Amino acid sequence: MKFSKSINLVGAHAEGEVGNVIVGGVGQIPGETMLDKRNHLQDERDWIRQIILQEPRGAVVRSVNLVLPSNNPEADMGYIIMESTEYPVMSGSNTMCVATVLLETGMLPMTEPITKLTLESPAGLIYITAECRDGKVKKVKLVNQPAFVYQLDAKVEVEGLGTVSMDVAWGGMAYCLVDAHSVGFTLSPDEGRELCVAAQKIKTAAAAQISAVHPIYPDYPGITQVEFTNPLERKGGSLTAKNCVIVSPGRIDRSPCGTGTSARLAVMHSRGQIQVGEKFIHESIIGTFFESAVEGVTNLGGVPAVIPSIAGQAWITDLSTIVLDPSDPFQTGYTLSDSWMNIT
Repeated sequence: MKFSKSINLVGAHAEGEVGNVIVGGVGQIPGETMLDKRNHLQDERDWIRQIILQEPRGAVVRSVNLVLPSNNPEADMGYIIMESTEYPVMSGSNTMCVATVLLETGMLPMTEPITKLTLESPAGLIYITAECRDGKVKKVKLVNQPAFVYQLDAKVEVEGLGTVSMDVAWGGMAYCLVDAHSVGFTLSPDEGRELCVAAQKIKTAAAAQISAVHPIYPDYPGITQVEFTNPLERKGGSLTAKNCVIVSPGRIDRSPCGTGTSARLAVMHSRGQIQVGEKFIHESIIGTFFESAVEGVTNLGGVPAVIPSIAGQAWITDLSTIVLDPSDPFQTGYTLSDSWMNIT
């Protein structure tokens, strides 16, 4: 049998969120930086994302990452993140998956008990400390690019919900952070579908009513994410809270969400709720956790920002080869609104 495409994939998840990794079959991608390469994929070769993530080969609850050599002399490797409907410049859970795959498959050398890596994401360099034992990556801690607040206590008119109060912040993507109780949720897993429907309405309204332009990279997308939050608590000397991020086109991030955690750290620091070096444990809707902290403060194009760190664990789940039969009528796949939702 002859295949027109053959792509090698390592399956992985970080604290429940699938972030598979393409390790072969794509070839060279033009561009000097990972942001350049990300833009080329998005504009010229989106069929790669479609083949891997759309049905019948993929699913809405997955992301995929493409690892590539970096031209940056500081970086050990580069990667590009592809999600259901967009190419985010950064993702914490996907970064954990990439680092784990690179080390556990031997693509990069592992040193026990600690391996330090520098990876180039489209957002810039990400510094990683991996705790390793017996050939296994037990924890990945990453220092993210700066996170900052666009607005606190913004008011948005949302169809069916009325006036919704939210904080708007950047953590690698632009988030609306909404108190879950204020819109009738407790963040129980059985609320999943209702959370997605409400979030898509909130996101659409917020994107239309609030400007969220990155101070350094104005071409970055505006608001694309909604993060429902539960109140902060203090347990065992650490701050902790539960959250639920809704990823476009309307599905739940199974992990505590790395960029969502970064955005929340920026909001918390802006409100004086967390100090530099203080630990914050973020819980997902399925009960998994990321450890995080504000590593320092900085300034981004005149905007006060924090330097977040996030830590969690990823696991390899499978090794596979995605193939494309030239006679297959679904060359780049398809989507149906029963699972992909038709709310934009």
